[in-house]
Amino acid sequence: MTHTLIDTALDIAREAAALAAERRRGIVEVADLKTSSVDVVTAVDREIEALIRRRLAERQPGDGFLGEEGGRAERTTSLTWVVDPIDGTVNYLYGIPQYAISIAVVEGDPAPQGWQEVAGVVIDVCSGREFTATRGGGAFANGVPLSVNRPESLGQSLLSTGFSYSQQIRTQQAQVMAVVMPHVRDIRRMGAASLDLAALAAGQLDIYFERMLQPWDHAAGVLIAREAGAEIRGWNGSAPDIDWLLASHPDVIDEIEEVLVAAGAHFDFR
Repeated sequence: MTHTLIDTALDIAREAAALAAERRRGIVEVADLKTSSVDVVTAVDREIEALIRRRLAERQPGDGFLGEEGGRAERTTSLTWVVDPIDGTVNYLYGIPQYAISIAVVEGDPAPQGWQEVAGVVIDVCSGREFTATRGGGAFANGVPLSVNRPESLGQSLLSTGFSYSQQIRTQQAQVMAVVMPHVRDIRRMGAASLDLAALAAGQLDIYFERMLQPWDHAAGVLIAREAGAEIRGWNGSAPDIDWLLASHPDVIDEIEEVLVAAGAHFDFR
């Protein structure tokens, strides 16, 4: 079954990536706002999510659906598809080549604390790089096996993170990162969680940390990173979710977690 699921996810993600690339050659405009005046959605986000949902209904009838742009479908099977039609929408709007199609299929309750990721695909639209993983089957980029870096120390580790669209919250996040920065090699903020997790899996980053991520932001990327050897943590031993997602090689995760907590990273954002 898993082989069929990853094939389905990859086929549909490729079609979605082609549509995203085609639409980006035209004029991309903001269609609506979400959490703030700078948290945007484009008409292309909605178009791609609708395409993915149609294709999944054709190939996987009865499965649930959870999409960023409001798409929901109850399940009559054990599976739910978790979809970010364009991860990195602001990058997409500006023409910054760092955005992706993210599709995961999960088993169990359709929420991060109650599911198990079964298969996941993240396609970097601009480079064409296809990241795939299945539970227990490893992680790959265009068919080549992936493995996380084993950094020499925390000080030699490259960390990537993201910031809220709320001015107040991202001010606090920036203060936290100012404390963290002296402990690591450097910090990156690239604007697409799925691609950050894929980059961790590919050895292009050493640590990824972010809060306030939605399920579709990380469902596929977490599986890819974990299958490449990363340890993934939520807050206080829980599964990663909106409250906390920390991922790295197991050798440095305790140390970076201690630094983040001491820096006040677990402040109340609700």
